[in-house]
Amino acid sequence: MTGPDPLAEARARCRDNLAQIRERIAAACGRAGRDPRSVTLVVATKSVGATAVALLHETGCRDLAESRPQALWAKAAAAADLEPPVRWHLIGHLQRNKIRRTLPHLALIHSLDSLRLLTALDAEAAAVGKVQEALVEVNLGADPNRTGADEAEAERIVTTAAGLRHVIVRGLMGMASVPDGDPGAARREFARLREFRDRLAGTVGGADRLRDLSMGMSGDYEEAILEGATLVRLGSAVVAGLPDD
Repeated sequence: MTGPDPLAEARARCRDNLAQIRERIAAACGRAGRDPRSVTLVVATKSVGATAVALLHETGCRDLAESRPQALWAKAAAAADLEPPVRWHLIGHLQRNKIRRTLPHLALIHSLDSLRLLTALDAEAAAVGKVQEALVEVNLGADPNRTGADEAEAERIVTTAAGLRHVIVRGLMGMASVPDGDPGAARREFARLREFRDRLAGTVGGADRLRDLSMGMSGDYEEAILEGATLVRLGSAVVAGLPDD
């Protein structure tokens, strides 16, 4: 008599987790009068390994994210043969000395947070003949202990990028200052980011230039969707119970 198949159990858990998340995304979109297809689920794979990445891909997740460039390199290499290819997102800080090795793997960087990083990213993208899409990370609570540009710096990044050829800023990213805290407070911060994006859009050629808002994590993504998030970054809500190897 054979015992349980751990991989089959993990596959079923992955399907169940994703089904519940997609149902909640659809419900939040319904409340907001939005098409669920307007929200991209980006799964943060920080706490899981290559086996879970393969399971997520098998279950239809094409947009996966890492916080650390080194982890992104390793997981992108392990997933290199998956078809269709994984779209890798970097959601954590990118040091300039890691741009060259990170750039070939990136579909979207969510954490562009300074003019210095923008300039370095544009130069490296030009050197390899790539146009890199990016989001400007805004420090919603103006917390000096957290990453992200303040509003003045974010505006400088957006307006400078409008004149560059190899980096396209397509929106903003923000994280509630108290993750998993008061949903009402999170929603107010997401609303401020949306309003800030709308103001910036008027200075760089309209809403099409800044169409994306990356807002919301496992504890507050529904509030983010109600305030216009086009990408939600979920980790534990999706990967709980999946293999870490």
